[in-house]
Parts: sequence; C-alpha cells; structure tokens
Amino acid sequence: MFDLSTIATIRSGVETRSISAENPTGEPGNGARARVGDDPHTTQAAREFPGRGLGWKVRPCLRLRPGDSATLCDIEGPGVVRHIWITLDSTRSRLFTLRVYYDGADSPSIELPVCDFFANGVNGRARIASLPIAVNPTGGMNSYWPMPFHRRLRITVSNDWPTPHPTPHPTLVGAAVSPDNRATWPVEEFFYQITWTREPVADNAGYLHAQWRRTVTERERPEFTILDAARGPGQFVGTYLIWQQLSNGWWGEGEVKFFVDGDGGQVTHPTICGTGTEDYFGGAWGFAEPDERGVQRPIPYTTAFLGYPQAIIDRQTIPIHGLYRWHVPDPIHFRSSLRVTCQALGWWPTRTYQPLADDIIAVGLFYAREAQPVPASLPGVYERLLR
Repeated sequence: MFDLSTIATIRSGVETRSISAENPTGEPGNGARARVGDDPHTTQAAREFPGRGLGWKVRPCLRLRPGDSATLCDIEGPGVVRHIWITLDSTRSRLFTLRVYYDGADSPSIELPVCDFFANGVNGRARIASLPIAVNPTGGMNSYWPMPFHRRLRITVSNDWPTPHPTPHPTLVGAAVSPDNRATWPVEEFFYQITWTREPVADNAGYLHAQWRRTVTERERPEFTILDAARGPGQFVGTYLIWQQLSNGWWGEGEVKFFVDGDGGQVTHPTICGTGTEDYFGGAWGFAEPDERGVQRPIPYTTAFLGYPQAIIDRQTIPIHGLYRWHVPDPIHFRSSLRVTCQALGWWPTRTYQPLADDIIAVGLFYAREAQPVPASLPGVYERLLR
C-alpha cells in the first residue's frame, strides 16, 4: 500500500509550492521579502535583531488579535495539498478556528478548532505518531491527509478569543487592556506552512471533509453522533474523540455504528456495528494494565492508524480521554449517504451496563466526490472549552 519506490518516480508537469507567513503566495522567488517596519506581522524578535533586514527572519508567523481572521492560502488548481504544519500557544488553540473552502464555495467543507483537526484537542500536548497525523513536542501539529481540489482551495483561520482577552497574557504584564482600544488587545503568534503540488487531479478524486460535533449524552438515550448528512459517493476515513467523563468508572462499552446508504430502509439497524469503544480504537479490556502496585490503569499508545494518545486521570480533574482511528487501509465506502454514531455506555459495579451522561467532542473525516458544506454546528467560544 505504501511502496517507497514510488518516491523515485519522476513525474512531469508537477510543481511543488509551499505557503507560509514568509511566502504568503507560495510563488517562486517570493519568500523572505518582508521588511522590518513595513509589515504588521513582524515579530518583536525580528525588530530587536541587530542583523535584521530583507531576507532575514522577519515574518515567520501571523500576529492575530482576538476577532482577527487571516487567509492562510488561496490557490488555483488543480492541485493537492500534501502537508500542513501549524503551531501556536496550546492554551489558546481551542478557540482558533480552521476553515477550508473548495472551488469558490461560500460555505466551508472543514470547520473546527485548529487543535481538533490534528487530534490534539485535550491540552495541546498530545504526542501522536500516526500515518496521516503527527504531533511532536511541543505542539508541532502535522497533517498529511491529501487534499485534492479542482479549481480553487482557500484555507482561513480566525482568532475567536473573547475581547478583551479573559486571562493574563505574558506580553502584557503591567499593561492595561482596554476593550475600546484594539492596540492593547493581546497578540497571538500563529505559525504555519502549507505544502501543495500543482498537478492534474482525477475526476474521481474526493474532497476531504471534517465535521465537528459536541454532545452531552442523555442516560435515557446515551448515543451521540460522530457524523451525519454525508452525501456520497465517498468514503469515511477517520474518527477523533475527546471523551470527558462526568462520572468515574469504566466508560467505553458503547458500540460504534455505521449506517450506510439507508441500510435497506432500516432506521435503527446499522450495516457495520462494532463491539465496544476501546475495540473500535484498536485496544481491548479497558486499555488497562496493572501498575507496580497492581492497580489497573489505562495505557496510552499511538500507532500508524489508531491510538489512545491521551488519558488524563487524576484527582484534580474529571477523566478526559483523546482517541483516534484512521480508516486508511479500511475506509468505509458509501454510495449515497453515511451516518456514524457511538453509544456512551459503561458498567455498574454489579457488572451490568450503565448508560452514561458524558461530554463528548467528535470529529468525523470523510472524502466525497462533490464538495459539500458541513452542518453549522460549531458553537460559541465558551462552549468549545473543555471542562
């Protein structure tokens, strides 16, 4: 499936371009052109560097105040995005929103907090060594999901933090923050690089989509939706969950279900049904092994296609779990429609099933032949924060 010898194949008619704050268009010879004092995104380090000047590290990032938006790339196709790298202050990444628009559409096909696109939404400090997503110390987020497009691709980011900033900021120690004076609002540094190839794209190439949802499940019907309203033909390729327990004990008995192409007229009976949440993410028996004192504790892991990179369980906070599964070797194909759900189910002490009321964030990733807007489910800024 991943034949390394293909890297030696010389392809004609393919051009590689890379867009960053230092080369915002990616065009040949357009990098490192910023001058100190001419650009509002010049960093303080560049202003104080004695050797500063044209060609030096003047504009390595975007400097965004609360309420600011920026276009990371706006490129004409056909082409394929091959790699995206982003980093920013991990304590603030949940309220930066990433949006992707295909072929001139007014509505995004990807809209979610930046950190959740990279399976790094718990505290911004995940370590993930998977095939399409890698998160490295400290908060270096990488995506290798191929993103084909035919005519145009536009990626934007917005700083959705409240104004003025609700928490102290290290660059504003001793400074007064005025709600009426934007110049006093804190500046966040947003680093990014987007590498893409200008090349022919096959007619049957799919557009990458990501749907973000948050649900507090109800004990009467403890089921949450990972994905709905996906129109085919297409294929489902990934799930990322942030599972916040609102009670202690075991939480991962729920089955992940795929309702494919109307399921022959069935409404409640899926075509694909797993055996449990930890089973779907490639683990077993509660992810647990005994520690040196014989106490069963969950063991985080990260692999090419599935992982449980974060298990935050201590006396100071509610238990929070971060999990991913990438359906790269086993995509879920659908012709017309797809809906994906999971149950929030645990155990009573009597070893009988217990429905759970838990706070769950889900991201569903899929490719579709036609670009389509994701449902407008992204809530206000405070509703995105973890408990």
